[in-house]
Amino acid sequence: MIAIIDYDAGNIKSVEKALLFLGQEVVITGEKEEILKADKVILPGVGAFGDAMENLRKYGLDEVIHQVVAKGTPFMGICLGLQLLFERSDEAPGIPGLGILEGEILRIPMQDGLKIPHMGWNSLCLENDGKLFAGVTQQSYVYFVHSYYLKAKEENIVKASTEYSTHIHASVEKGNVFACQFHPEKSSDVGMQILRNFVELNQEEM
Repeated sequence: MIAIIDYDAGNIKSVEKALLFLGQEVVITGEKEEILKADKVILPGVGAFGDAMENLRKYGLDEVIHQVVAKGTPFMGICLGLQLLFERSDEAPGIPGLGILEGEILRIPMQDGLKIPHMGWNSLCLENDGKLFAGVTQQSYVYFVHSYYLKAKEENIVKASTEYSTHIHASVEKGNVFACQFHPEKSSDVGMQILRNFVELNQEEM
């Protein structure tokens, strides 16, 4: 069973729909017990970093996420869910993130001819043998919607990057923690392959 964490941050139904298409048993929940007993856990999200962290703390889900990661359950952050895993964001100065991974979330710099937020399809440069990208070809296109981007402290955890006004760390993996800045559930066949790779993981592989 895969638990999708519900913390009032949107983008839940599209993730659920994609997982159901892959034949998975899915529950959308904010209940600690359900999340902790799940085989895999996904933290989706769209919206503001500060509001999302406030909700996670209000519902006690920040502690639950740390427990899920500590017990080795495969965990995936999507879009804002990726950003929340890190230490801080330019979007919400003074509000700490979950701090599960080291790095910071920066505002995409303005550049002539480029719109912010970045909305659309960008190709990925795959690196460091990411488990999520088995069967995905180099320079495959995926769908992004964001105004802020990740700069991870540990370069070796970066499994995919892209270019849009700056160099963006688009996907990371460390142990049982996986995350994508882009939306695999909205990225056609490539995105479905990425989600399929996640749901087929077992703890012995991590």
